[in-house]
Amino acid sequence: MYRFLLTPRWWGINVFLLLAIPFCIFMGSWQLGRFEDRVDDHRDAEARVASDQREEAGPLDGLLPVTKATSGKQATATGRYDTQLLVPDRQLDGKDGYYVLTLLHTDAGRALPVVRGWLPGDPDPAEVPPAPTGEVTVTGALQASETPGSNGVSARGGLPAGQTAAISSASLVNLVEYDVYDAWVTLNDGDSGMKAVPATAPGGTGLDLKAFQNLGYTAEWFAFVGFVIFMWFRLYRRELELARDAELGLVPEGDERPEPERSSPSAV
Repeated sequence: MYRFLLTPRWWGINVFLLLAIPFCIFMGSWQLGRFEDRVDDHRDAEARVASDQREEAGPLDGLLPVTKATSGKQATATGRYDTQLLVPDRQLDGKDGYYVLTLLHTDAGRALPVVRGWLPGDPDPAEVPPAPTGEVTVTGALQASETPGSNGVSARGGLPAGQTAAISSASLVNLVEYDVYDAWVTLNDGDSGMKAVPATAPGGTGLDLKAFQNLGYTAEWFAFVGFVIFMWFRLYRRELELARDAELGLVPEGDERPEPERSSPSAV
């Protein structure tokens, strides 16, 4: 009855089964490890943001370019406030509002984008407190330029004059006539009564779409294990039933399934 298990066809099926199961388990475990690594990176990044706020601020130029190690570090810069822009579609504490972004023109000839604070509602220049005049020294958390369309940053265009969708040197360089640092700073204390915008973890360390893709791939690989085993048992059961039918004479021995009956031509 079990002679079919010794056929070359079933040898191939069994070898495939023995190779496919450990391969799927390995790939599923690897994807799960990738997800766990991202979770750990997210926790470490959040812990670094909190600890960086307690550190002494360092000169801006000494922390550039912004990396995962320097993102969130306390930076200080001196200059004069210049162009002011509003950044719409930003939430804080679950409320809709906008950032007040003012460019600090430094002695180095470049401007540092400074988020002075957050205000609720729709962007309205009339409600924005004016920036301090004269030379000022700012201190805040260093952040990397944003990428439109990622991490909740709006990518929509056609904004009114005086607004920008992303805090990015690539976007700001088209709005001002001087060079802009490829970084920005959010003040630790909101200026002129505005709410301070908290620093965020550097890109690539959060529980983003890629992290949950790893988790989804983990489930898929382990599902493949179950599918392979299910198909093997289904084929085994089918072959066993055919073998039993052949022993009982229900199908010609050696045939996997009975041939369909051919009707003889009927006379008209």
